[in-house]
Parts: sequence; structure tokens; C-alpha cells
Amino acid sequence: MTTQSARVRVAVNGYGVIGKRVADAVANQEDMELVGIADVDAGWRMRIAEQKGFRIFASLDDRTEAMRDRGLQVAGNLDDLLRDAEVVVDCTPKPLGAQNAEYYRAHGVRFIVQGGEKHEVTGHSFVADANYASAVGRESTRVVSCNTTSIVRTLIALKRVGLLKKARGTLMRRATDPWESHEGGIMNTLVPEAKIPSHQAPDAQTVDAELDVVTIAVKVPQTLAHMHSWSIQLTRNSTAEEVIDAFRQSSRIAMIRVDDGLTALNTVKELMADLGRPRDDLYEVALWEDMVAVSEGEAFYAYMVDNQAIVVPDTIDAIRALTSRDQDPQASMSKTDAALGIGSKLV
Repeated sequence: MTTQSARVRVAVNGYGVIGKRVADAVANQEDMELVGIADVDAGWRMRIAEQKGFRIFASLDDRTEAMRDRGLQVAGNLDDLLRDAEVVVDCTPKPLGAQNAEYYRAHGVRFIVQGGEKHEVTGHSFVADANYASAVGRESTRVVSCNTTSIVRTLIALKRVGLLKKARGTLMRRATDPWESHEGGIMNTLVPEAKIPSHQAPDAQTVDAELDVVTIAVKVPQTLAHMHSWSIQLTRNSTAEEVIDAFRQSSRIAMIRVDDGLTALNTVKELMADLGRPRDDLYEVALWEDMVAVSEGEAFYAYMVDNQAIVVPDTIDAIRALTSRDQDPQASMSKTDAALGIGSKLV
């Protein structure tokens, strides 16, 4: 275990879509040290991790020799990794995070699980913009899902300036992750989530119980990103300019414009590539500024969510909160934003 003056020693268990991004982000923080990553796989992802100099551990004991037989330099098992860590970020597929929670508790290691797990696994759900302070010093927290993160970020921005009364949103969810689109997904159809509200609205209320929010979700046949469309009943008559100004107060909401040629999800992803973002990642909510409209006390807006990347900065902030390295949310968010290139105008 480290002292409070040392860098936070962080382990990542699960090196998939989220895990590899979290590992890179941890390695880029001046006040954190990535002590290792754990997984059960011996394929190309782990070989890339090894090339980056990450220490590799086997998440399951019976995978150690198999991973070594594939040529990986395996430093040990998960027990070995946890002995060297102050906090572990669990990025394993659901429901493994919930199963691993008691294992982390037994090792006396603080832990973070991802949004695929239930709120009850940790008793706390986290979005840095909304409830950082309540996570400070906790044993564990759950960084909510990509869609829930975007919902909380945008609604909290409006709530903070006293504009939010209630929110109703429609989510157009991408069918699968790009790397596994050959294995699943849908084609030539739309699939509605069977319940209204869809699961994201109650999930947002685990972060802020005061949010009056209902969501409808539809799975669509594409893999680039999610898109949301929202109708917000405001507390008073307002203007589009006031609503936009509220969004601008959050570094993690990036205002984009149709009249700049950012007319669709693919153009925003191309912008991320041109900006040199790792893996073309969009950490912010990309909200179309010139689509925001206000009429008779109701606001309308739409935005894009990169489900592979949006939770990464919140995960980094959750590490600082749990370990009490920064008790001020803005101090932590500023460090994270600077390391990940968040906060500057995109174009």
C-alpha cells in the first residue's frame, strides 16, 4: 500500500474495450501509477499491452500457464496484482464485476466497477460532474454506463443553473461494439427496449435521486456511437443562449455545430481522428449547439455519446475520490482533462 504522498497505485482487471482505455488513461496521469493489468486472454490485446510495458497478470489461476505458453510474460496472478495495488478498476464483462467485489473486499483494496453492474454492488454510483464529493474516501463506487453518464452530465448542467424541471429523452443505441460487429448486432431493423422508461433513467437517478427523467431506447443497425434526442421542461421561460451557456460550463460537454460540417456521427468520429485522439475517442458529450431550441418553457437538443470512451475520465476521477487524493472535484477533473486533452474547443 502507498502513502498519501505517493502516486496512487492502480490495477486494472479486464483489458477489453474499457479496460485498455482506462489503463492508458491511468498511465498518463502524473499522480497515478499503473501497477499492472489482469485478464484471461492471450491474444493480440495482451500483446499490445506487453509492448507498452504494462505488467501482465492472470485474472484466473488456471490461465497463468496457458498465457505463458502463448509467449506472454505473466508476472503472477490476481492475488499478486492486488497486493501491489491501492485501488483496482474492474473492467470485466458483467456480471463478473459483482462477483469480484467480495474478492476485492477480502484483499482490502478499494475498487471501481462499471455501469453494467447493479447499483447495489457498491451502494454508490458515480459521475464526476454530479456527485464526486460523496465518493471521497469510500471503499468502492460504480461508474455508470456511457448513456447514463451523458444523461447526468447534461441534466446536471441545467440543474446547476436552476433550469431543469423534468426531462424526457429518446436514445438511439448502437447495436454492438465495432470490434465484435462480425459476431452480433442487427441489420435492416430497429429493436426497441421493451420497457418505458428504459433502464437509463432509473440508473441516472442512482446518481441524483431528484432527477425527473424518463427515457425511451431503440437499438439501431450501426456501431459508431449512440445518439440522444431530449425534450426538457424548464423551470421558467428561457432562451436557447441561456441553455447553451449552461452546457458550456461543463468541460465534458463539447459544443459542436452542423454548420461546421459536423452533420452526423461519422463526421464527429473523423474529427476525433484528425485531432489525434487515441483510438478516435470522444470523451465528451458532443452536443449540437446550433440545434438547441427553446419554445414556451421547453428546451430541445441532441447529442452524440461514444460508449467506448465517455466513462474513462469519470473512472480516473473516481480513483482520486476513493483514495481521497483530491477532495475537490474540480481539482481532480482539471487534472484528468489536461491529461486526456479535454476542455479545449474542438473546432
